Amino acid sequence: MTSLETARAAAKALCERKGEDIKVIRIRDISSIADYFVIATGSSNTHVKSLADNVEFRLDNEGVSVSHIEGYRSDSWILLDYVDVIVHVFSEEAREYYSLERLWQDGEQVDITDIEQMPLQLLFPSENK
Repeated sequence: MTSLETARAAAKALCERKGEDIKVIRIRDISSIADYFVIATGSSNTHVKSLADNVEFRLDNEGVSVSHIEGYRSDSWILLDYVDVIVHVFSEEAREYYSLERLWQDGEQVDITDIEQMPLQLLFPSENK
């Protein structure tokens, strides 16, 4: 799985659990820390954890294991490190405070409109067989 495919799979997992304001930002050309950031907001602390859990579950099912997780106990910002893809799941307040999109504004936003508009049952079609 390429880093873009991993980022898109993470975005699908976030959509599946109704993550808000999901962004995929390509940072490969401006940083060596990763190829992509995937950023999403949860509506509550429980939702933030649910989003992070679903990303980990879905990517693990695709054969992509998380390298490191930070912030799981904090409830406001959970980071899942997949080496080439870093997933950030925020509470509304934390996302506004840290403003990663502003910090990484030189990165290229990846269009995920197709994922956001996809019916839920089509996000992971292999399960619907």
